[in-house]
Amino acid sequence: MKKVRTGILQRIVSRLGDAIFPAVCECCGRSLVDGEEILCLHCLHDLPRTNYHKDSFNELHKRLAAPKVPIEHAASMFHYIKDSRFALLVQRAKYNNRPIIIRHLARIFAKELNDDHFFDDINLILPIPLHWRKKLKRGFNQSEEIAKSISEISEIKYGDNLKARPHSTQTRKNAIERAANMEGTIYICNSDELAGLHVLIVDDVMTTGATILTAAKAILKASPSTRISVLTLASSKQL
Repeated sequence: MKKVRTGILQRIVSRLGDAIFPAVCECCGRSLVDGEEILCLHCLHDLPRTNYHKDSFNELHKRLAAPKVPIEHAASMFHYIKDSRFALLVQRAKYNNRPIIIRHLARIFAKELNDDHFFDDINLILPIPLHWRKKLKRGFNQSEEIAKSISEISEIKYGDNLKARPHSTQTRKNAIERAANMEGTIYICNSDELAGLHVLIVDDVMTTGATILTAAKAILKASPSTRISVLTLASSKQL
């Protein structure tokens, strides 16, 4: 009975909170209605989907093409178009301390990929690491938040085998500069755990692919028998 009363009280408080501070769509600012969360149905419908995962060799494979770095499956939920309202979702999540946005999007995407059997052969999820100083400053690692949500839906465990060394920001660097900036900045802390596995590298946004390639190379150097697939929440179209 006590639990019932507590549940009723929580719902009343929640509804009072919604009345005073109504939940709005993180994308367009419309008030959310019952059944909507984070995004309104209009914005969710208009999200510029890539559907890359439905193609066995897609744009992400081309972007990640490198000698002796085979990428098996590659998926990205939506196109990251600079200054669009959808790009702001990622920016608000990262820089305005709103990881709930990318967690919600990741769960939606993971459910769709689950239905399409994208995860069937994957054993472990590895988020792109954030150096501990940067993580302390931001309060969270956005790639790890996405990985947790994917793990929740797919029931595939996620690990922390990937570690980061400090490096300057990738923002405003071109493809060559990004690759040079990332060289040697990601390493494996326990290669034995990866032997023979099919791992899914997870990141928030893919631009040139330099960060993911650095991670993939580190994995294959430490554990050549590991197979690699890739998932990002968004991917830039401005290359």
